[in-house]
Amino acid sequence: MAKRQNTPKSTSSLLYLRVSTIEQLKGVSLDAQEERLRAYCVMNGLQVVPGDVFREEGVSASIALQNRPCGARLLERVNEGVTNVIALKLDRLFRDAEDALRQTKAWDRAGVTLHLIDMGGASLNTTSAMGRMLLTTMAGFAELERNLVAERTALSLAHKRLHRQVFNHAPYGFDIVGCALVENPAELAIVNLIRERRNDGWSLQMIATALNEDHVPTKLNGRWYARTIKNILDSDIYDHFETEEKQPQTVVLRQLKGAS
Repeated sequence: MAKRQNTPKSTSSLLYLRVSTIEQLKGVSLDAQEERLRAYCVMNGLQVVPGDVFREEGVSASIALQNRPCGARLLERVNEGVTNVIALKLDRLFRDAEDALRQTKAWDRAGVTLHLIDMGGASLNTTSAMGRMLLTTMAGFAELERNLVAERTALSLAHKRLHRQVFNHAPYGFDIVGCALVENPAELAIVNLIRERRNDGWSLQMIATALNEDHVPTKLNGRWYARTIKNILDSDIYDHFETEEKQPQTVVLRQLKGAS
Protein backbone atom coordinates (compact mmCIF):
# COMPACT_ATOMS: atom_id res chain seq x y z
CA MET A 1 0.00 0.00 0.00
CA ALA A 2 1.74 3.13 -1.23
CA LYS A 3 1.91 6.29 0.85
CA ARG A 4 -0.39 9.02 -0.37
CA GLN A 5 0.75 12.51 -1.27
CA ASN A 6 -0.31 15.44 0.94
CA THR A 7 -3.86 16.31 -0.11
CA PRO A 8 -6.82 17.98 1.59
CA LYS A 9 -8.11 15.75 4.39
CA SER A 10 -10.78 13.37 3.10
CA THR A 11 -13.96 12.63 5.05
CA SER A 12 -14.70 9.37 3.19
CA SER A 13 -15.36 6.77 5.87
CA LEU A 14 -16.47 3.22 6.39
CA LEU A 15 -17.97 1.55 9.43
CA TYR A 16 -17.00 -1.88 10.70
CA LEU A 17 -19.26 -3.76 13.12
CA ARG A 18 -18.81 -7.26 14.53
CA VAL A 19 -20.46 -9.54 17.04
CA SER A 20 -19.48 -13.11 17.83
CA THR A 21 -22.00 -15.93 18.21
CA ILE A 22 -21.60 -15.83 22.01
CA GLU A 23 -22.18 -12.07 22.06
CA GLN A 24 -25.35 -12.55 20.01
CA LEU A 25 -26.67 -14.92 22.67
CA LYS A 26 -25.97 -12.22 25.28
CA GLY A 27 -28.01 -9.70 23.32
CA VAL A 28 -25.16 -7.63 21.86
CA SER A 29 -26.61 -5.84 18.84
CA LEU A 30 -25.06 -4.78 15.55
CA ASP A 31 -27.77 -2.14 15.23
CA ALA A 32 -26.71 -0.55 18.52
CA GLN A 33 -23.08 -0.50 17.36
CA GLU A 34 -24.03 1.10 14.04
CA GLU A 35 -26.10 3.78 15.74
CA ARG A 36 -23.12 4.81 17.89
CA LEU A 37 -20.70 4.81 14.95
CA ARG A 38 -23.02 6.95 12.81
CA ALA A 39 -23.49 9.45 15.64
CA TYR A 40 -19.69 9.73 15.93
CA CYS A 41 -19.40 10.41 12.19
CA VAL A 42 -22.03 13.15 12.33
CA MET A 43 -20.26 14.83 15.25
CA ASN A 44 -16.91 14.72 13.46
CA GLY A 45 -18.05 15.62 9.94
CA LEU A 46 -17.25 12.22 8.44
CA GLN A 47 -19.18 10.97 5.41
CA VAL A 48 -20.30 7.34 5.19
CA VAL A 49 -21.31 5.91 1.84
CA PRO A 50 -24.34 3.56 2.23
CA GLY A 51 -22.37 0.59 0.86
CA ASP A 52 -19.49 1.21 3.24
CA VAL A 53 -21.10 -0.28 6.35
CA PHE A 54 -19.61 -3.70 7.03
CA ARG A 55 -21.63 -5.85 9.43
CA GLU A 56 -19.86 -9.00 10.59
CA GLU A 57 -22.33 -11.27 12.36
CA GLY A 58 -21.43 -14.42 14.28
CA VAL A 59 -17.69 -14.08 13.55
CA SER A 60 -15.06 -14.71 16.23
CA ALA A 61 -12.28 -12.21 16.98
CA SER A 62 -9.80 -15.11 16.63
CA ILE A 63 -10.22 -14.91 12.84
CA ALA A 64 -7.86 -12.44 11.16
CA LEU A 65 -9.52 -9.42 9.55
CA GLN A 66 -8.50 -10.42 6.02
CA ASN A 67 -10.07 -13.86 6.51
CA ARG A 68 -13.48 -12.54 7.52
CA PRO A 69 -16.07 -12.04 4.75
CA CYS A 70 -16.69 -8.36 5.54
CA GLY A 71 -13.13 -7.78 6.74
CA ALA A 72 -11.74 -8.73 3.33
CA ARG A 73 -14.13 -6.33 1.59
CA LEU A 74 -13.20 -3.57 4.06
CA LEU A 75 -9.53 -3.93 3.16
CA GLU A 76 -10.41 -3.74 -0.53
CA ARG A 77 -12.31 -0.49 0.01
CA VAL A 78 -9.40 1.01 1.93
CA ASN A 79 -7.15 0.20 -1.02
CA GLU A 80 -9.64 2.00 -3.28
CA GLY A 81 -9.24 5.27 -1.40
CA VAL A 82 -11.39 5.35 1.74
CA THR A 83 -9.38 7.24 4.35
CA ASN A 84 -11.25 6.65 7.63
CA VAL A 85 -12.06 3.34 9.31
CA ILE A 86 -14.48 3.62 12.24
CA ALA A 87 -15.09 0.81 14.73
CA LEU A 88 -16.43 0.57 18.26
CA LYS A 89 -13.39 -0.99 19.94
CA LEU A 90 -10.03 -2.46 19.04
CA ASP A 91 -11.24 -6.03 19.51
CA ARG A 92 -13.96 -5.55 16.89
CA LEU A 93 -11.27 -5.40 14.20
CA PHE A 94 -8.21 -7.29 15.37
CA ARG A 95 -7.45 -10.64 16.97
CA ASP A 96 -4.27 -9.65 18.85
CA ALA A 97 -1.76 -6.84 19.40
CA GLU A 98 0.54 -7.97 16.58
CA ASP A 99 -2.37 -8.05 14.12
CA ALA A 100 -3.56 -4.58 15.24
CA LEU A 101 -0.16 -2.89 15.12
CA ARG A 102 0.81 -4.39 11.76
CA GLN A 103 -2.42 -3.31 10.06
CA THR A 104 -2.63 0.15 11.63
CA LYS A 105 1.00 0.82 10.70
CA ALA A 106 0.19 0.01 7.07
CA TRP A 107 -2.90 2.26 7.23
CA ASP A 108 -0.86 5.07 8.75
CA ARG A 109 1.67 4.93 5.90
CA ALA A 110 -1.22 5.10 3.41
CA GLY A 111 -2.88 8.04 5.15
CA VAL A 112 -5.78 6.01 6.54
CA THR A 113 -7.04 7.02 9.99
CA LEU A 114 -8.46 4.47 12.42
CA HIS A 115 -11.16 5.76 14.77
CA LEU A 116 -12.14 3.76 17.86
CA ILE A 117 -15.08 5.39 19.56
CA ASP A 118 -15.25 3.50 22.86
CA MET A 119 -11.86 3.08 24.46
CA GLY A 120 -12.61 3.24 28.15
CA GLY A 121 -15.34 5.82 27.62
CA ALA A 122 -13.32 8.03 25.26
CA SER A 123 -12.68 8.01 21.52
CA LEU A 124 -9.28 7.56 19.92
CA ASN A 125 -7.92 8.12 16.43
CA THR A 126 -4.54 7.64 14.82
CA THR A 127 -4.12 11.06 13.22
CA SER A 128 -1.71 12.17 15.96
CA ALA A 129 1.42 10.71 17.53
CA MET A 130 -0.39 10.61 20.87
CA GLY A 131 -3.29 8.66 19.36
CA ARG A 132 -0.91 6.12 17.81
CA MET A 133 0.95 5.76 21.10
CA LEU A 134 -2.29 5.15 23.00
CA LEU A 135 -3.36 2.60 20.40
CA THR A 136 -0.07 0.71 20.83
CA THR A 137 -0.43 0.73 24.62
CA MET A 138 -4.06 -0.38 24.58
CA ALA A 139 -3.37 -3.13 22.06
CA GLY A 140 -0.75 -4.53 24.44
CA PHE A 141 -3.11 -4.42 27.42
CA ALA A 142 -5.91 -6.00 25.37
CA GLU A 143 -3.66 -8.92 24.44
CA LEU A 144 -2.52 -9.24 28.05
CA GLU A 145 -6.15 -9.54 29.16
CA ARG A 146 -6.87 -12.19 26.52
CA ASN A 147 -3.84 -14.19 27.62
CA LEU A 148 -4.84 -13.93 31.29
CA VAL A 149 -8.34 -15.15 30.46
CA ALA A 150 -6.86 -18.09 28.53
CA GLU A 151 -4.62 -18.97 31.48
CA ARG A 152 -7.51 -18.81 33.95
CA THR A 153 -9.63 -20.99 31.68
CA ALA A 154 -6.85 -23.57 31.31
CA LEU A 155 -6.30 -23.68 35.09
CA SER A 156 -10.02 -24.06 35.69
CA LEU A 157 -10.31 -26.94 33.21
CA ALA A 158 -7.27 -28.64 34.72
CA HIS A 159 -8.81 -28.36 38.20
CA LYS A 160 -12.10 -29.83 36.96
CA ARG A 161 -10.32 -32.72 35.22
CA LEU A 162 -8.25 -33.46 38.35
CA HIS A 163 -11.34 -33.54 40.58
CA ARG A 164 -13.52 -35.39 38.06
CA GLN A 165 -15.94 -32.51 37.54
CA VAL A 166 -17.84 -31.83 34.33
CA PHE A 167 -15.82 -29.52 32.08
CA ASN A 168 -17.21 -30.37 28.63
CA HIS A 169 -18.74 -33.50 27.15
CA ALA A 170 -18.11 -36.75 29.02
CA PRO A 171 -14.69 -38.17 28.08
CA TYR A 172 -14.42 -41.81 27.15
CA GLY A 173 -14.37 -43.85 30.35
CA PHE A 174 -16.73 -41.58 32.28
CA ASP A 175 -20.40 -40.66 32.44
CA ILE A 176 -21.93 -37.39 33.59
CA VAL A 177 -24.04 -37.61 36.73
CA GLY A 178 -25.15 -34.17 37.86
CA CYS A 179 -21.98 -32.05 37.88
CA ALA A 180 -19.62 -34.98 38.42
CA LEU A 181 -17.79 -37.39 36.15
CA VAL A 182 -18.49 -40.96 37.24
CA GLU A 183 -16.29 -43.85 36.16
CA ASN A 184 -17.65 -46.17 33.46
CA PRO A 185 -15.88 -49.47 34.28
CA ALA A 186 -16.43 -51.07 30.87
CA GLU A 187 -15.01 -48.09 28.99
CA LEU A 188 -12.11 -47.69 31.41
CA ALA A 189 -11.25 -51.31 30.79
CA ILE A 190 -10.94 -50.43 27.10
CA VAL A 191 -8.69 -47.51 28.04
CA ASN A 192 -6.43 -50.00 29.84
CA LEU A 193 -6.54 -52.27 26.80
CA ILE A 194 -5.51 -49.35 24.55
CA ARG A 195 -2.61 -48.54 26.86
CA GLU A 196 -1.48 -52.17 26.99
CA ARG A 197 -1.52 -52.50 23.22
CA ARG A 198 0.40 -49.26 22.80
CA ASN A 199 3.01 -50.47 25.30
CA ASP A 200 3.26 -53.70 23.32
CA GLY A 201 4.26 -51.70 20.24
CA TRP A 202 0.94 -51.42 18.42
CA SER A 203 0.58 -48.35 16.21
CA LEU A 204 -2.32 -45.96 16.78
CA GLN A 205 -3.96 -47.12 13.55
CA MET A 206 -3.57 -50.80 14.48
CA ILE A 207 -5.32 -50.20 17.80
CA ALA A 208 -8.17 -48.28 16.13
CA THR A 209 -8.60 -50.94 13.45
CA ALA A 210 -8.72 -53.75 16.01
CA LEU A 211 -11.38 -51.98 18.08
CA ASN A 212 -13.48 -51.40 14.97
CA GLU A 213 -13.14 -55.05 13.92
CA ASP A 214 -14.24 -56.10 17.41
CA HIS A 215 -17.25 -53.76 17.10
CA VAL A 216 -16.28 -51.76 20.17
CA PRO A 217 -18.21 -48.47 20.06
CA THR A 218 -16.72 -45.07 20.80
CA LYS A 219 -18.41 -42.74 23.26
CA LEU A 220 -20.76 -41.54 20.52
CA ASN A 221 -21.15 -44.99 18.98
CA GLY A 222 -18.90 -44.08 16.08
CA ARG A 223 -15.74 -45.54 14.60
CA TRP A 224 -12.27 -45.45 16.11
CA TYR A 225 -9.50 -43.48 14.41
CA ALA A 226 -5.80 -43.05 15.12
CA ARG A 227 -6.53 -39.53 16.37
CA THR A 228 -9.18 -40.85 18.79
CA ILE A 229 -6.66 -43.28 20.24
CA LYS A 230 -4.01 -40.59 20.53
CA ASN A 231 -6.41 -38.26 22.37
CA ILE A 232 -7.07 -40.98 24.95
CA LEU A 233 -3.39 -41.76 25.40
CA ASP A 234 -2.50 -38.06 25.74
CA SER A 235 -5.27 -37.20 28.21
CA ASP A 236 -4.30 -36.72 31.84
CA ILE A 237 -7.78 -37.58 33.13
CA TYR A 238 -6.78 -41.25 33.29
CA ASP A 239 -3.53 -40.65 35.17
CA HIS A 240 -4.97 -41.48 38.59
CA PHE A 241 -7.05 -44.41 37.41
CA GLU A 242 -6.00 -48.03 37.71
CA THR A 243 -8.20 -51.10 37.56
CA GLU A 244 -8.11 -53.23 40.66
CA GLU A 245 -7.61 -56.39 38.62
CA LYS A 246 -6.73 -56.74 34.97
CA GLN A 247 -9.09 -58.90 32.98
CA PRO A 248 -8.36 -60.90 29.83
CA GLN A 249 -8.87 -58.91 26.63
CA THR A 250 -11.68 -61.20 25.43
CA VAL A 251 -13.61 -60.62 28.68
CA VAL A 252 -13.15 -56.85 28.44
CA LEU A 253 -14.40 -56.74 24.83
CA ARG A 254 -17.34 -59.04 25.57
CA GLN A 255 -18.43 -56.96 28.58
CA LEU A 256 -18.30 -53.68 26.66
CA LYS A 257 -20.15 -55.01 23.62
CA GLY A 258 -22.77 -56.50 25.92
CA ALA A 259 -23.22 -53.15 27.69
CA SER A 260 -23.68 -51.32 24.38
